Amino acid sequence: MLINKVHYDLPSKLSPNGRPVRFFVISPSVPNYPEAKFPGVVVFSEIYQVTGPVERFAGQIASHGYVVACPSIYHEFEGPEALPYDTEGTDRGNKYKIEKEVASYDEDAKMAIDLLCSLKNCNGRIAGESTGMCLGGHLAAFDQRVLSSVCFFATDIHSATLGKGKKDDSLAKVKNGDLKGKGELVMIFGKQDTHVPREGRDLIRKTLEDANVTASFIEVQAQHAFIRDESSKGRWDAALTRSLFSFLMEVFERTVGRDLGPRVDQGGEIEHVC
Repeated sequence: MLINKVHYDLPSKLSPNGRPVRFFVISPSVPNYPEAKFPGVVVFSEIYQVTGPVERFAGQIASHGYVVACPSIYHEFEGPEALPYDTEGTDRGNKYKIEKEVASYDEDAKMAIDLLCSLKNCNGRIAGESTGMCLGGHLAAFDQRVLSSVCFFATDIHSATLGKGKKDDSLAKVKNGDLKGKGELVMIFGKQDTHVPREGRDLIRKTLEDANVTASFIEVQAQHAFIRDESSKGRWDAALTRSLFSFLMEVFERTVGRDLGPRVDQGGEIEHVC
């Protein structure tokens, strides 16, 4: 499908400077079907905000028939423009991600979902995706309206280091049952990613499994940010990214692309047969 891009500047209750949040919305464009409606997807950015790689990744999702909203998450600190892929931009992005309040991350996620649900070309069925190239990919999964979430890298979830003051408590929420029965979650990691060591990946996997979350856990032979197709410091793996994108689309098409009705746990054990 063809796609188009617009943006919306919406007021934030938690932005101390009154600066609005900019949401880039990329939508399918189907000629002669002005009333077409599509599921929605929230794509969170990396620490550089909505960069070219993030927008292109979101555009690929949109071209498969989804309305995609990408929030510029550092509205508390500066405008919506992407930070440069250099040392100074990296330092700013890493600084902002731990200075931003967790409540503000939550507000960004809620605003993105609210915006999608308000658009006339969105049918209200919502999925969450985080490129997670340098930022934890777990920001939208806890909203009741998110039917599935695919998270790349999730760099801060194991260490609970995201945010200022009250740190991210995603794993604590999982232990409390906040994700059980709420949708399907997919976690994707590179085994050579130094940002999430084996101990961190093991902790995330165990926490999800112990809480009986409907989750897939994927580890591949790749480094940090291997899906970033620009300034990736030699780490971009296009073939692997394409394979995982196909997995992402399978999850989205099954969970939000089709209305399967409410999930009913019918119990019973899996038969042990060859």
